[in-house]
Amino acid sequence: AYQSLYRRYRPRTFSEIRGQPHIVAALQNAVAKDEVGHAYLFHGPRGTGKTTSARVLAKALNCTGRGDDVEPCGTCESCVAIEEGRSFDLHELDAASNNGVEDMRDLLAKVNLGTPGKVKVYILDEVHMLTRGAENALLKTLEEPPDHVIWVLATTEPHKVVETIRSRCQVFELGLLGAEEMTEHVRWVVADAGLDVDEA
Repeated sequence: AYQSLYRRYRPRTFSEIRGQPHIVAALQNAVAKDEVGHAYLFHGPRGTGKTTSARVLAKALNCTGRGDDVEPCGTCESCVAIEEGRSFDLHELDAASNNGVEDMRDLLAKVNLGTPGKVKVYILDEVHMLTRGAENALLKTLEEPPDHVIWVLATTEPHKVVETIRSRCQVFELGLLGAEEMTEHVRWVVADAGLDVDEA
């Protein structure tokens, strides 16, 4: 089946994440030292890799074939399940369309359930769009997090995330790629995909 370029070239390992060396280094060190925080807030413009970084983190934490470089192997059952969107260890929720207190309560009711892997990772995208009731429900679990659960909250508008939630997260800002790095990356994709694209 045809796969759009953005899906085909979505980073699957830490080394494939472009232009965010501070995020990559921090997450790799946390995994290597077994010091991963219970909650992260990734913020930045669209397309900078917020949910992608969270997915790579989930793979690295649950990978059964991980080497010393903490890169997910990409071939074990856990990595493949996450890649195919059928893993019980990774849950993604779009807070823009699931922003009510009942949506959050449904999600939180499952948080304490066991998981096949080592860690259950929850990605809440556009977290600034949660209602006040949903924020309060989320805050309760951030205050008393289960050991096997990691939250990654992502947003394009960090100033709209309430301080009580922000203060319980490790906060990382992701930036857009610079012109040179973007040019180099586009050239690589064009060559790898065999596209007919002129220099202009």
